[in-house]
Amino acid sequence: SSQNLSEEFAEAARQLKKEAPRIQFGKIDVTHQHDLRKEFNIQAFPTVKFFVNGSREDPIDCKGVRKASTFITWVKRRTGPSTVLINSTDQAEAIIKADDLAVIGFFRELHNDSVEVFCETARDVPEMPFGMTASEDICANYGIQTNSLVVFKKGKPVHNEVLEDGRQNKLGLTRLIKTFTLDLVTEYNIETSVKIFDVPVENHILLFTPTNSETFNEIYENYQSAAAEFRGKILFVLVDTDEARNGRIFEYFRIRDIDVPAVRILNLTSDAKYKMPADEVTVENLKEFCQSYLNGKAKQHLSSEKIPQDWDKMPVKVLVGKNFNSIIF
Repeated sequence: SSQNLSEEFAEAARQLKKEAPRIQFGKIDVTHQHDLRKEFNIQAFPTVKFFVNGSREDPIDCKGVRKASTFITWVKRRTGPSTVLINSTDQAEAIIKADDLAVIGFFRELHNDSVEVFCETARDVPEMPFGMTASEDICANYGIQTNSLVVFKKGKPVHNEVLEDGRQNKLGLTRLIKTFTLDLVTEYNIETSVKIFDVPVENHILLFTPTNSETFNEIYENYQSAAAEFRGKILFVLVDTDEARNGRIFEYFRIRDIDVPAVRILNLTSDAKYKMPADEVTVENLKEFCQSYLNGKAKQHLSSEKIPQDWDKMPVKVLVGKNFNSIIF
């Protein structure tokens, strides 16, 4: 909520006043400042923008940051180095073990495009510590031979992304790394819904199933296997159909009891929904569905009632989702 973020924002301002007095904080109520709202194209609330070197042009958007500590990290990484340079294995271990998650860049040398992309990515992921090294000994200690970005979770490496020479897709890396703040499959509930929408992955796949059914364990294992393959591209969500508080999400997808287990993909940007063509929730079917969606080959699912037999008998035609497009357009 705006109120909550406002308090965290004020807390960050208090702390940074001591550490970085050159950074000024201000807040604007755009309900009274229509010209400013228009100039900076403010559409959602709250919106935080960072203005650099006294310029009104092209301020940097600060998205998805909700805590004072994360906000301070975000600002510091914009105004100073975004990663820690690691010179010893002990220092690397300290960073890896200090938090639940850590990201380390292992490089052959520190002046190339891969390093630049790594540092830019660090600016956009203030939720976790970033370190980088070009020490042969440290790379050898972790068994790394090529330029790599490694995500550590609870002190253990959980993902190794080889950084090719040349410009990587920074947005792709940012999305991939941010997915590690969630489980491989995230169960949908009041607490996790906010986190799910904070991760900038616009493709969500949802498995609707009762978690106490006899087939649940097998289905869930298949779902997790597929999730590992599409990490960073599609976010895997589990919706327990026995949980009454999930009612609104069933309505939104028009899921009925007889439909479960059901699998749907939702594109957050276009709001388009897709239904898995196969009924069986197997690894093969899930992978095929995800891949055809990413390749742009999946058919959009327009949930609709059946077309009534006498829809065109009367002067006023009866339209449902299935015949709406063909009749109207």
